[in-house]
Amino acid sequence: MINAIGDFSFNGTKTFIIAELSANHNHDFDIAVKTIEAAAKAGADAVKIQTYTADTITIDCNNEYFKINQGTIWDGKTLYELYKEAYTPWEWQPKLKEVAEKLGLIFFSSPFDFTSVDFLEKMNVPAYKIASFEITDIPLIEYTAKKGKPIIISTGIAIIEDIQLAVDTCRNVGNNQIALLKCTSSYPAPIEEANLATIKDLADRFSVIAGLSDHTLSNSTSIASVALGARIIEKHFILDRSIGGPDASFSVEPKEFNQLVTSIREVEKAIGKVNYELSPKVIKNREFSRSLFVVKDIKEGELFTVENVRSIRPGFGMHTKHYAEIIGKTAKKDISKGTPMNLDFVI
Repeated sequence: MINAIGDFSFNGTKTFIIAELSANHNHDFDIAVKTIEAAAKAGADAVKIQTYTADTITIDCNNEYFKINQGTIWDGKTLYELYKEAYTPWEWQPKLKEVAEKLGLIFFSSPFDFTSVDFLEKMNVPAYKIASFEITDIPLIEYTAKKGKPIIISTGIAIIEDIQLAVDTCRNVGNNQIALLKCTSSYPAPIEEANLATIKDLADRFSVIAGLSDHTLSNSTSIASVALGARIIEKHFILDRSIGGPDASFSVEPKEFNQLVTSIREVEKAIGKVNYELSPKVIKNREFSRSLFVVKDIKEGELFTVENVRSIRPGFGMHTKHYAEIIGKTAKKDISKGTPMNLDFVI
């Protein structure tokens, strides 16, 4: 099972939060750098890019098989046109890694073919991400897993057999450093299709670290997933949606991302651990709990009744579990209203 990426350990309670740069640079290197700087400032633990060219991921063909017509934000384009617009120039990537690491970020990428894996190996990235649509590319998964580094796999378009095959492929080459991300491969993704309950099942069923690749327009999905056991969160990150680009509509801006990070860190604190011990403050507040009090003046020899002894606040009297054994007994002395009940008062 994956336990660390770079300097980040999954043995603690901190969620690994990834800012996905994707195509949100509009082929402007300065925008790419500023986006990474903004991600660091917003509280990301890592920045992830994608390593492909249009030619390494598809072919330049405009027949019906290569035209996008699935009701997406990219409909009308060919795959080649989309990826030519969206790819991150490879000559930038070593420079972007240097920028990210100087800012304390972990920098890694999604490879899409053998040449991109080889390229990233030369850059010495600490981990790899297999994108949702590549979960069925078993040769790519095998080649990547053989590098012996943590491998994070999105499950967006996968049926359970696809996930099992991908996990088995990694393990068959001796790589057990596997994380699976619940993902809805819709851009943007409807919240009602998030099915966050799957995250724990992924972790339990496949004995891996599990998390969420979130394409919804809300932070709520990611925040809720942490409470349900997500250890990794990935969210597309952009300086400003108004700059446009293929992924702009489902990417979050710095302020939104920072709010997400803040909320996740608060949730981590709230989750805590199984604990039935009371803090000193709560122990003090037990004084406002229920206990047995004398609520009417009682004379010596008088009976304790439901009229003169009650369970009320505050908590300085006897425990209420003694109520039934006191009622009907005799008072051994005078007791004034407002006195905490005590067994010493009973004959």
